[in-house]
Amino acid sequence: MTQTPTASDCAALGRETLDGLLQRHPDLATTLGDHRFDDRLPDQSAEALDDEVRWIDSRLGDLDALDEAALAADERVDQAILRNRLAALRFDITQVRDHEWDPLVANPGTAIYTLLVRDFAPLGHRLRSAAGRLAAVPAALETARRSLRDMPRVHVETAVGQYVGTRTLVATELERALGKEPSLRSEVEPAREQALAALDIHIAWLRGRIEDAHGEPRLGAERYSRKLSLTLDTDSDADAVLSRAEADLERIEDAISETAARLDARGDSNGRVRRVLDRLADDGHVDNDTIVGLCSQAMAECADFVRTQDLVTVYDDPVEIIVMPEIHRGVAVAYCDPPGPLETTPLPTYFAVSPTPEEWSGDRVASFFREYNAHMLHNLTVHEAMPGHVLQLAHNARFSTPVPVRKALWSGSFVEGWAVYAEQLMVEAGYRSDAGLADALQMQQLKMQLRMTINAILDARVHARGMTEAEAMQLMTVRGHQEVGEAGGKWRRALLTSAQLSTYYVGYVEMADIAGDLASARPQWSPRERHDAMLAHGSPPPRHLRSLLGL
Repeated sequence: MTQTPTASDCAALGRETLDGLLQRHPDLATTLGDHRFDDRLPDQSAEALDDEVRWIDSRLGDLDALDEAALAADERVDQAILRNRLAALRFDITQVRDHEWDPLVANPGTAIYTLLVRDFAPLGHRLRSAAGRLAAVPAALETARRSLRDMPRVHVETAVGQYVGTRTLVATELERALGKEPSLRSEVEPAREQALAALDIHIAWLRGRIEDAHGEPRLGAERYSRKLSLTLDTDSDADAVLSRAEADLERIEDAISETAARLDARGDSNGRVRRVLDRLADDGHVDNDTIVGLCSQAMAECADFVRTQDLVTVYDDPVEIIVMPEIHRGVAVAYCDPPGPLETTPLPTYFAVSPTPEEWSGDRVASFFREYNAHMLHNLTVHEAMPGHVLQLAHNARFSTPVPVRKALWSGSFVEGWAVYAEQLMVEAGYRSDAGLADALQMQQLKMQLRMTINAILDARVHARGMTEAEAMQLMTVRGHQEVGEAGGKWRRALLTSAQLSTYYVGYVEMADIAGDLASARPQWSPRERHDAMLAHGSPPPRHLRSLLGL
């Protein structure tokens, strides 16, 4: 823009910025449900990244030139979200530069998987798009090998497993899809064979670098603090988040001790929390054969309770509980995978649960299912499904606005914060009390609050304070009462990610504060009215939700 923009330019600039972002990140566009770029992979070459930085600078200049006083409240929020998203992207490209040290970045698996798993278009159309992406795989991986250096060992080891998952996807799932559309084999097969060969080369290259991979996975205090601020889009700085988390950890320890005392009134107070958790872990029987079915039963029970208690409006959108694809394993035990918020075709939401890997020992498998026991699966289902992610994102899908910024570019702290708040909401509303299991559930919910709070402490202390593995394991297993296997996996996740583990804690604190303030400001509203209002504005950062709610 060459002249000072007015309020009438706001929508056009928002659309142009969002459109440019999706064009440069075609895998994100597919995930969000915009299918104009389904045959492309993102370009991670130095030239493309330099061009993206120039584009970001231009868009930031245009956004800064808007007359905020002339904008409506929701327009100001949209422009602030766009500015923050662009600034975060610029920081990643120019300062974090993970394309130069994190081999997970270039994995094309999710971009191909999304085309195969979601029926947003006829299979033949999706296979042609997949062929375009497969054809781009050799060059994309070659670019990655030219760029990558000083890789941390934990990232290389994880990348090998996930790239093997991508190869399996291309070799088996794509073959299964071609079996349904044999007329396209001659069109897709050459690109598929080239992609498989390129994946084999890349996996061998990664394996050959495991022993010499000594890169530093920690961001350091300055970069971590800036990334945390941009990721959370919050007013709190890294030191303030850490200080509050460490104070809250003591409060939650007191709460779980009180709950444990109700379940073990005659036992010795020393070691009581762990003793009660161990006893609860023995209830029921969870293994790889039963975990999906138990989550399905828990989701039905959760939905019935939310409706009966009138906690929040429930939509009957289709949900499928699936075994987590191999390409996504190694970071989290479960996730919610909804249809893209820009998707126009009705599609199910996937609630994915990860089984234990085949190579795990019997002891490690047993430890896993003690952590994710029958009681914990109910809390996990509340978080991932009802009234957590599945329901919140169903509300998000129904949010309508001329420029879908808050709908498409959702805030991780809002989404995760709502899901953790939902865990607390269900306990306080008496979920499972009819079965005499309310305290058993609360033990799991408080254990998850301990875990969530410790996650934020790990995030900060690992990346900015030099926390050692021994210190982290002590914190998780002793104060967090986590199984050794779970704690070991979280240590790896803290190294593999940065700023993401804090979204749960910071988001929960902000969303719980908003819920309390809204109850005080609107005492005449029912719980459903309050919660529907919190979910009625897309998925903005909580600080912006406050202004949209008039708090």
